[in-house]
Amino acid sequence: MSTTHESGSAGDVLASFSNRQDLCTETVFFEINAKGDWFYQSGKLPLKFCKLFASILNRIDDEYFLITPVEKLRVKVVEQALLIVDYQADDDGHYLLQSNIETEHIIKDFDEFIVHDDAVIVILARGVEAKLARACFYRFVNEFIA
Repeated sequence: MSTTHESGSAGDVLASFSNRQDLCTETVFFEINAKGDWFYQSGKLPLKFCKLFASILNRIDDEYFLITPVEKLRVKVVEQALLIVDYQADDDGHYLLQSNIETEHIIKDFDEFIVHDDAVIVILARGVEAKLARACFYRFVNEFIA
């Protein structure tokens, strides 16, 4: 017996929770600083927890939340939630992005890069914003803009 799963179906389920889930508390326990470091109650989180929480991070109306089927917590994000430290193009024109917390993300084409004078931003799954880190930004400018 074979089962077929649609790509992104888990994301669709989580997205359905995001619009109807109430906040557990107004208190902000999580923060992501401008360097992309994750904190819980002012203590820096280990990488494995950053990766775990990134998988449930959602941006809704320019605010960030960690959303599970039973909880929704606000996250303070100083700039962007993730920093992209590397990218590679594949033969199909997709880009594989590597973040500062060792998560990988795929964007479908070059047009998903949003170029500003001082930054390059990408919108990832669940609306999460990522910014190219300094070295990655300069590489991008050198490859595609200069």
